[in-house]
Amino acid sequence: MHKHFKIYKPYGYLSQFITNQKPGGKHKLLGDLYNFPANTMAIGRLDKDSEGLLLLTTNGKLSTKITAGNSEKEYHVQLDGVITDDAIAELRKGVDISIFGNPYRTLECDVKKLEKRPTFPQRAKKIRDERHGPTSWISITLTEGKFRQVKKMTAAVGFPTLRLVRVRIGNEKIETMDAGEVRSLEKIAL
Repeated sequence: MHKHFKIYKPYGYLSQFITNQKPGGKHKLLGDLYNFPANTMAIGRLDKDSEGLLLLTTNGKLSTKITAGNSEKEYHVQLDGVITDDAIAELRKGVDISIFGNPYRTLECDVKKLEKRPTFPQRAKKIRDERHGPTSWISITLTEGKFRQVKKMTAAVGFPTLRLVRVRIGNEKIETMDAGEVRSLEKIAL
């Protein structure tokens, strides 16, 4: 019987259980959050400095289906500056970024400005405050997931990412989870 989990990956954690670093390294790993069963794997990844919903499973076929498929992934992103309607339009139709040194055009996606600042747990490392200029929040929903894609996309339109929180994968949502919280799932709702 396979086991499934959803977690709120906190800032500063790697989306993995082991690392190639020397023992006693400074990296925080998913296994530090909970005593997961053997053969548990992360479905996809979030960068060390990104937060939010991460799904885990002991079912390798399910993991491959989700990562190789076109499951929607929604992110709430805090940006440096007040994003313009033109920048949102550019993001929606796709922008040119670089993936491992190769040019890449992102697919069309759903982007909207969030009128209210979302409520998330306090981040372990403080983000600069308003004295350094205004910020804004967007929701961006992708069906692809290239390396640091959202951050590269927002930078490409002139609004660098300050904080990135994944709030949804398919029909699974982060809801009111706290940073580091782990919930067991009967199944993963896609």
